[in-house]
Amino acid sequence: MARYFKEQDIDEFRECFYLFARSGQIKSLDELTVIMRSLGLSPTISELTGYLKQKQGKMSFADFLEVMHVHSRLEDLPREVVNAFKAADPQGTGTIPAKQLRHLLQNWGERLSSKEVDRIFREANVTNNSMVRYEDFVKIACAPVPDYY
Repeated sequence: MARYFKEQDIDEFRECFYLFARSGQIKSLDELTVIMRSLGLSPTISELTGYLKQKQGKMSFADFLEVMHVHSRLEDLPREVVNAFKAADPQGTGTIPAKQLRHLLQNWGERLSSKEVDRIFREANVTNNSMVRYEDFVKIACAPVPDYY
């Protein structure tokens, strides 16, 4: 599974895994739920139950990495965000006013600071009075941060 994740990600997964699965194995649905959600994923209870059942009710760290790989391919955050924008775009223009986007980023979900939004807008070449093509914006905002080590 190391070929699917960066070493830094595997270290984070390992730390979280052993923090909650102290015996070295996940043996309950609660442990798996807490670990995956602590790592920022949002699996459903039926998905979690299926993963645990596939591993006969016990999951080693290697098994967990396999599950993380499978599930991370299912959760497609950029597509979900674009679909949310489309749902709020009754005319189907594919755009959102920059001021409205700023408001959403600063007031909904994990609220971003004004400086954080300024940095994202600068990266995406967005001005405060422009219309933003949300599919392009999501590609830039959801792109992985490059590793410079």
